[in-house]
Amino acid sequence: MNDSKPLAVVTGASSGIGLELARQLAERGYDLIINAEDDARLEDAARRIRAEGAEVETVRADLRDYEEAERFYAAVTATGRPPAVVALNAGVGRGGAFLDADLADQLEIVDLNVRSTVHLANRVLRDMAARDEGRLLVTSSIASTQPGSFQSVYNASKSFLQSFAQALQNELKDTGVTITSLMPGPTETDFFHRADMDDTRVGTMSKDDPAQVARQGLDALFAGKEKIVAGSAMTKAQGLAGKVLPDKLKAEAHRRMAEPGSGESGGAG
Repeated sequence: MNDSKPLAVVTGASSGIGLELARQLAERGYDLIINAEDDARLEDAARRIRAEGAEVETVRADLRDYEEAERFYAAVTATGRPPAVVALNAGVGRGGAFLDADLADQLEIVDLNVRSTVHLANRVLRDMAARDEGRLLVTSSIASTQPGSFQSVYNASKSFLQSFAQALQNELKDTGVTITSLMPGPTETDFFHRADMDDTRVGTMSKDDPAQVARQGLDALFAGKEKIVAGSAMTKAQGLAGKVLPDKLKAEAHRRMAEPGSGESGGAG
């Protein structure tokens, strides 16, 4: 890769919000390093991003693994181009009752959503702080604001990320580094299918456009905002409601959306 353009890094970029973040960063004049664990989908994403005129390097890595995350970071530094933007977007979910779930699946959520984000944030923010410049986007979720009945570990992981991002914002407030938390609502990606939530109300309902979510997230990032509830007007209204409703009511509302079989009762509207 040459250095005629600024460099951006996006994890979890093979589809959905991550792909749109990478594609729209290319539109905004960035070259890209993108990551996912699936070779075929990652290369397909790279072709789509290159169509925007960007140079794109792909790094297939399973970020749940410490050594794989280190290898990914080493690939970024090997370019010799300090990234101006890093979007830590990789994440996974799993629906269903906590006591019915396989422990390995639940720990996978912690390893990818939490551990890999902390790991890579530590690496990239040290470099950004040393340069006194850089922008970090962390994909949290509107789920971070509510107890996630039947999605308990996922929502908790996003609550961690939200708190983590806001703490780092304060620690780095006197530097040239900015950190933005992107908080989407339900978005039209393969997330709910992969989370085995096709039979839930949230799995069957209409969802936000990932291109809209990514655009709003990047607008907030470049404006230096601390967080953005991104998506439709309905999602933004949900974000406002989450500020005032008690946790017990939010947990019950989440149950109605995420309980297995809830999509079979006409909840797709």
